[in-house]
Amino acid sequence: MSNDRIARHSVAVRLVHWLFAVSGILLCISGIGFMPLYGRFYVNELPGMAWVSDFNVQMTLHYVSAALFCATLFYHIVFHWRRREFAAWPRRGDLRESWLMVRALLTGTAEPPQGKFLAEQRLAYLAIGLTSLLLVGTGLVLSWKNAGPINPDAAFVQWMTLLHLGATFFFMALVAMHLLAFVPRINRALLPTMFTGSVDRHYAEKRHALWASQRSRERTGQ
Repeated sequence: MSNDRIARHSVAVRLVHWLFAVSGILLCISGIGFMPLYGRFYVNELPGMAWVSDFNVQMTLHYVSAALFCATLFYHIVFHWRRREFAAWPRRGDLRESWLMVRALLTGTAEPPQGKFLAEQRLAYLAIGLTSLLLVGTGLVLSWKNAGPINPDAAFVQWMTLLHLGATFFFMALVAMHLLAFVPRINRALLPTMFTGSVDRHYAEKRHALWASQRSRERTGQ
């Protein structure tokens, strides 16, 4: 890798990120397909879109996507736990640092020094992680109920359904916020890193000074 680039994400990390993203989006699409929304808004009448109102198609898509979603989530947890990589995990003071980052963005003042991930990225990581686990937990209960081995109380099933639905829309909101974070010009340099795996060294030294300094020490063996 050239001296003007710093490795940020490995191939494994990028692959898992995109598999998680695609499976999550497909889960949302198929989950909404269980409701009559596509037919109500005539989406199924668009050319090539008749399948969106086919319950069996949506059910198959949902379960296949759910299997991939669970697999990538499990792999992500085990992969980073075994490698002791916790840079994305929230830390004390992240709420305050997030506010300072937002204030710096709005006023043009200096940002506090950041590590590999910005404070708001670490908070978003926690929110997406907990929401994903809630989706998996409630989804497993509902799938077991549909499969027939268990016959839980109707009120319990209703609560699981509401939690699953609420978590779905919250997950969609988090994904939208994640994408909107790249609207400010200062954040856009991070977007290509999920494709190339590296980031511009000058950008990293300015925006992620703590991490860039650590990588420099590792490279020189200090």
